[in-house]
Amino acid sequence: MLPDTDVIYNTSTDPYFNLAVEEYLIDREDPRPVFMLWRNSAAVIIGRNQNAYAELNEQFVRENGIAVVRRLTGGGAVFHDEGNINYTVIVPSADGTPLDFAGFAAPIISALRSLGIRAELSGRNDIVVDGHKVSGNAQCIRNGRIMHHGTLLWSADLSKLAGALKVDPDKIRSKGIRSVRSRVANLRDLLALDMDVEDFMEHLFAVCASAPRVLTPEETARIGELRDSKYATWDWNWGKSREFSLERRARFPYGTVNVRFDADGGHITDVSITGDFFSIRDIGELCDSLRGVRLEESAMLAALEPVGLYIYRAAPDDIMHLFLTTS
Repeated sequence: MLPDTDVIYNTSTDPYFNLAVEEYLIDREDPRPVFMLWRNSAAVIIGRNQNAYAELNEQFVRENGIAVVRRLTGGGAVFHDEGNINYTVIVPSADGTPLDFAGFAAPIISALRSLGIRAELSGRNDIVVDGHKVSGNAQCIRNGRIMHHGTLLWSADLSKLAGALKVDPDKIRSKGIRSVRSRVANLRDLLALDMDVEDFMEHLFAVCASAPRVLTPEETARIGELRDSKYATWDWNWGKSREFSLERRARFPYGTVNVRFDADGGHITDVSITGDFFSIRDIGELCDSLRGVRLEESAMLAALEPVGLYIYRAAPDDIMHLFLTTS
């Protein structure tokens, strides 16, 4: 960790509160870097750009009392419970800083390897052990800071994980596995040592940072207000959904992109872009800029020139073809 890092053990297990903690920390005036460990009660945490209805088994989530919370970062939906440990790192970001998963994941991988666990970064943003995913990671840039956070499956209820999520079959096939359940593993089952979750968290603090503090009463009160006004609301987590007349979808190396739009007189009148991609800027800005654009190659390419800021690593051609394809 960087010098003078604010090291926090967030003892709350309220998923709405804990996602609000991250926004509070990335937006606060205190410029210090942050390293935080935290856990949630049963919850599905969906990516900033995802359509909740498309990602979740809504009936299973409701019947099992699983919270649904949208996070600030892009990427795919993940399952949390108290057998899953989450880590958050916030550091200053210079203009033009690219998303960097390898650099942020390195201390966590080192901590796992120090316990004899053969962890490595795989694909866009996963930490795997012997081909099994044990951690998913995501990032965003906001207010001159970059936030990286990730999961660490310790003793999570993998049956609820499999039941709560609708996993894209194309993603499963691309990884050569049969199901989401066969893809993931708990670290406790891979560890030769006798260690409980608290021991493991202490090890992470010792290797990655230093002795932690807890949130102050003043911080807790301010975060609680943000929890209630934003993260615990239907509007933020589920959002208003409506039907569009046209819908196209494709999977790219940088994630799945789903484009839904209406058109009139050869021009886009309304548009929604969702998926498990990462973003440097809010995808809503891109959607706003596409309204009124003519559905023609040169006009679309011009409008999509900055698309890589909104769908990280996307090329204008990729997204243009989703709008212009006739199949």
